Amino acid sequence: MDWARAIERNSEALKGIVEALFAMLGLVSSDTVARIPQPLHRAVLRLLRPAESAVRRLVVMAARGLVVKLAPSRPMPAGPIGKGGNSPPAFQLFDPRKNFESLRQHCGRPTRNPPRIHIFGSDPRVAALWPSPQPSPDPAPPPDGLVNAQRLSRRLQALKLALEDLPRQARRLARWRVRRETAKAPKFKSPLRPGHPPGHRRKAIHEVDEVLIECHGLACDAMKPDTS
Repeated sequence: MDWARAIERNSEALKGIVEALFAMLGLVSSDTVARIPQPLHRAVLRLLRPAESAVRRLVVMAARGLVVKLAPSRPMPAGPIGKGGNSPPAFQLFDPRKNFESLRQHCGRPTRNPPRIHIFGSDPRVAALWPSPQPSPDPAPPPDGLVNAQRLSRRLQALKLALEDLPRQARRLARWRVRRETAKAPKFKSPLRPGHPPGHRRKAIHEVDEVLIECHGLACDAMKPDTS
């Protein structure tokens, strides 16, 4: 497998997609946009999610066989830690995991051994004991139709910076893996979540969908143990 060629080919395709996303938001370099129309926000997010997943899988390929050594831990400074607002955003190296707890709360937990109650006839006093649940109201749309896009802008910038320096992201991922392996009880050790990647669509409607499918397959192969 020519991993270098596969990474280069998919990187070029993703760079074109990222440029298109910057153009959709009217961004240049490290600029951010404060508020944008909600339909535009959704349109950018539909392409940003699969693009982020594809870049994560490029990083997995780039980190294949990479061995790093963690630097010794340093003591925490005594004074308050300041966080610069102009620092470049860091790209998230692992897929966001599905929140099964919220899914259970949304679908409702089945009660264990529910009481069997039979009611003959209609009695308003009995109905008052178990009022029907009221649906939660939908959040009111913003009055001007605009939504905050600063976080979206930062995610797009982080994606662009990661694509421009994949070797650095590969070293970050290698160090992340070492820390996970040495942790006592990590929640997960793989940067890729089980099942379909975030942003996956069954039917490809954009170039980014095809890039994600290819990168996902290659990343899964890259993570297999080397038996040669």
